[in-house]
Amino acid sequence: MAARVIAQQRKFWRTAGEFGEGWAEASGKLRLAAEEGADWPAVGDWVALELHGASSPAMIQEVLPRRSKFVRKVAGKKIAEQVMAANVDVALLVCALDADFSPRRVERYLAQCWESGAKPVIVLNKADACDCARERVDEMKPVALGVEVCAVSAKTGEGFGELNEFLKSGQTVVLLGSSGVGKSTITNRLLGEAVQEVREVRENDSKGRHTTTARELFRLPCGALLMDTPGMREFQLWDAEEGVSQTFTDIDELAERCRFGDCHHEGEPGCAVSAAVDEGTLDQARLENWQKLLREQEFLRRKVDPEARADQKEQWKRMHRAVRNMYQQREKDGGKR
Repeated sequence: MAARVIAQQRKFWRTAGEFGEGWAEASGKLRLAAEEGADWPAVGDWVALELHGASSPAMIQEVLPRRSKFVRKVAGKKIAEQVMAANVDVALLVCALDADFSPRRVERYLAQCWESGAKPVIVLNKADACDCARERVDEMKPVALGVEVCAVSAKTGEGFGELNEFLKSGQTVVLLGSSGVGKSTITNRLLGEAVQEVREVRENDSKGRHTTTARELFRLPCGALLMDTPGMREFQLWDAEEGVSQTFTDIDELAERCRFGDCHHEGEPGCAVSAAVDEGTLDQARLENWQKLLREQEFLRRKVDPEARADQKEQWKRMHRAVRNMYQQREKDGGKR
């Protein structure tokens, strides 16, 4: 029967369906398929479940097709995908209105969110502790490019009326953001009770400690399903080229007006992007972040795509040969250039 994964603890998954709720583990068939590249269950997934009675955990036979998934590259040097949430309708991208406020980090989350298929909403939390919340909202709008930006206070409830507009019955909503931005406090406020532990952030840098250690789906009073996720101190994009393009459509449109098709936007003649920076209509930091995310995607593509990796190696070989030939020619010419 079909069931939904509502929580995960190590090698077990909490599932819910017509039978109620219960724990399940992966079947041998699923483990074998996962070794060959099949999807591993994630919170939010719908799975094919085989029940074995109340005294034994059920068996997950397969992960049913996903309509959306929010992913990242696994932390560290390993090149692999990690699914953070599956079958999500709305992603609340939470950023704190304190010393941790970062439009650049929001751009990174937006890129992966657009790639996931979920609708993004930017949530600026801790408005009660910020004297310039409206200015911060205005600062975020050039980043949002049409995405809704809500300034809220999970502590006082300020702005939650606006936030509730995105919590529709039957929809799945995920909270995403770094440690200390207040996701657990938002969860408690929306649920109307304290179900998630909350800790104070450090005053010197507004950094927080992980309070949520596992992903879990909660049913809100309005009928929506809310997924809280652990805070992420490292968030690297995974296969998000289209998402980057959609996040930075303003720069893509400028780049199309550059004189040269291979313009690097580093001061070349006729560069429309550099001109926008000089005129003050494009933030230099936004341009640099766009270039950084594109470099990350290119690096990832070379690591994952064998053909792209082979092309890159061949380019390095040609470059090394050219440099070697140049020095050999200098020696023949007696050291003269």
